Amino acid sequence: MIGLLFLLFLVVPIAELYVIVQVADGIGVPETILLLIAISMVGAWLAKVAGIGVINRFQRTVRQGKVPSAEVVDGALVLFAGALMMTPGFLSDCLAILLLLPPTRAVARNAILRRIRAGGGIVRVVTSVPGRRRDPSASGVWDVDSWEDPPSSGRPGLDR
Repeated sequence: MIGLLFLLFLVVPIAELYVIVQVADGIGVPETILLLIAISMVGAWLAKVAGIGVINRFQRTVRQGKVPSAEVVDGALVLFAGALMMTPGFLSDCLAILLLLPPTRAVARNAILRRIRAGGGIVRVVTSVPGRRRDPSASGVWDVDSWEDPPSSGRPGLDR
């Protein structure tokens, strides 16, 4: 974890600055700034289009009564790409644009879903009601892949 933080906060900004300086040396400082702004504008437009598409697919999947797991992961990837677009630099912008393109986002989504499913696809749901203690014998773990109706909590007002 410390290595990842080291990479994230030290190595990535140095690499971004190096690339920006190299591009500025090759095409000039004003052109580099304009290029960074143009890439960010194109990325913002792509994030908007991709986000709207993800929302539409999410709604369609929910209307069909299916669990929108792929759409949730797609939404997280589009959100991450949007955050990368706000970070100045060519490397982060390139990664963001790759995540915004449907074919490359599908590769990342499938890798994430495989990892989640390898972990069992289990979601822990913890509920609490003010003034009541949670039953320690209840596991609170439900398999969302086979879950059709939520189990009854036995408490009025908490069931659908």
